[in-house]
Amino acid sequence: PPGELRPYHELSGPDDTTLQFESRFESGNLRRAVQVYEFEYDLIAKPDINTRGHTQWFYFRVRNTRRGIKYKFNFINFLKPDSMFNYGMQPVMYSEREARRGVGWVRRGEEICYYQNHIKRKGGHYYTLTFSIEFPYDNDVVYLAYCFPYTYTMLQDYLSKLDDDPKLRNRMKRRTLCQTLSGNQVDLLTITSFACDPEALRSRKGIVVSARVHPGETNASWMMHGFIDYLTGASLDAKVLRDNFVFKLVPMLNVDGVFHGNTRTSLSGSDLNRVWARPDPALYPTIYHAKR
Repeated sequence: PPGELRPYHELSGPDDTTLQFESRFESGNLRRAVQVYEFEYDLIAKPDINTRGHTQWFYFRVRNTRRGIKYKFNFINFLKPDSMFNYGMQPVMYSEREARRGVGWVRRGEEICYYQNHIKRKGGHYYTLTFSIEFPYDNDVVYLAYCFPYTYTMLQDYLSKLDDDPKLRNRMKRRTLCQTLSGNQVDLLTITSFACDPEALRSRKGIVVSARVHPGETNASWMMHGFIDYLTGASLDAKVLRDNFVFKLVPMLNVDGVFHGNTRTSLSGSDLNRVWARPDPALYPTIYHAKR
């Protein structure tokens, strides 16, 4: 399952159809759920740590589902004036019951709309994302997210498998770039053809690629995952690239933000993509060391 399950209180009876919400797992984000009708809920996203804003990423689970019922969810405190949800994008869903049949994350949701609501904030209004969804099973555990999640643990598991593959030892080296504010490891990968003359290795041009400076942009991690698979793969094109270039990859720049379910910022409350000019090594260690 995407998140570690925690103990929860049993429902009072089989006729209680109230959903149970939880987001206290890695990369989870949901601050509050308010039941406004029997099958409709107003949801409030948690702002990025040490900020009062950047509410866009969501990732939570529900229990006590009922099949064949159309549930409606309304996120009422988003900040962006427009969204891809108005242009065909759908939330993603993971059902534990469907996972037993080999079905993972899928796009689901209908009657999707994103609009300015009546709730005022300093400098303007909040925006609502509303969508309806039907769950495939009774009494299922279902996860819903803004986009396909890619957590820090997923990255560590993936890199560990690459580390353990003897075929890749002459293609990839992994080391720690630095530690984050909360002590998490930031990985740096060097991908090239190491089985060569040292002078030839030093003469190769370098290519630097990083991803996930903004935690909510999970598609960046999926792109990086595929890029690493390609560069370390057995194709002739990948070998030509390794023979001619040295690739320096930082797969996840904002590890703390990803771990805590932020949308845009790090634990310091700063947008790390805006501090490249003079990155403070104490506040922005990942940017400082990546730039060096």
